[in-house]
Amino acid sequence: MLTMPQKKYIVALSSEEREVLEKVTTTGKTSAYKLNHARILLKADINQEGGGWRDQDISDALDISVSTIERVRQR
Repeated sequence: MLTMPQKKYIVALSSEEREVLEKVTTTGKTSAYKLNHARILLKADINQEGGGWRDQDISDALDISVSTIERVRQR
């Protein structure tokens, strides 16, 4: 059985950071890449109920490549 390697870059958002990102995704005019990055960070956050999503699950849900998700995690 193959096991997935541990993520090198873990996203752990504070409640304040989470509020800001949720506001970005729900209000105003925001560029597409900023909106996508905010959605990725919200899905990847390990502090949310149920823990963070896997990169492949985020990719499937948001129709974004896994490499983009990995780069956003790194930043």
